[in-house]
Amino acid sequence: MFSGAEAGPAAAASGDAAAAGTKLIDLTDKLDKSGCYARNEDTRFPWTNLSIGDTRLGCKSDADEQLILHFAFQESVKVHSIKLTEFNNGIEPENNPTRILLFVNRDNLGFEDVEDVDPTTVIELTSDDLKENADNTLLKFVQYQRVNSITMFVEDNNGGDITALGALKFFGKTVATTNMADFKKQG
Repeated sequence: MFSGAEAGPAAAASGDAAAAGTKLIDLTDKLDKSGCYARNEDTRFPWTNLSIGDTRLGCKSDADEQLILHFAFQESVKVHSIKLTEFNNGIEPENNPTRILLFVNRDNLGFEDVEDVDPTTVIELTSDDLKENADNTLLKFVQYQRVNSITMFVEDNNGGDITALGALKFFGKTVATTNMADFKKQG
């Protein structure tokens, strides 16, 4: 199991991506917003707020603490780490997520499906892991090499009736692919 406290920024900078000679980038601009969705989100605090940069807006669950967030990318990416930030500087610590399951390249997962599918990664979080100045949560880079989508299932929180998340960013790099539209017909 992973926790954001397992590695510092030096480990992120000298990880697999640095060894490959490429710089990690914020993959937020690579999201295909038309393919992203949330289940059990409070419509006043939708998933789209997670990339705005204002943790007072953020995303909240609606009926209970569980929340599914699905992020589709415009192209295949390699994901190195994620950065989860608490809602509104932690004024409601009971609503912080504590257990998150990540699923790679699984589309249309619902609450009835998540128990039947093995997660790619299980992340256990503390309040310190969600601070703005906390290190990114490192992922097993080998499991995140050709990512078209990530589904995040917030399974549990710190005891609140709902879950709240202030911001979310994915860090990694794009996968070099061939665009067949660039080729011209011969003959």
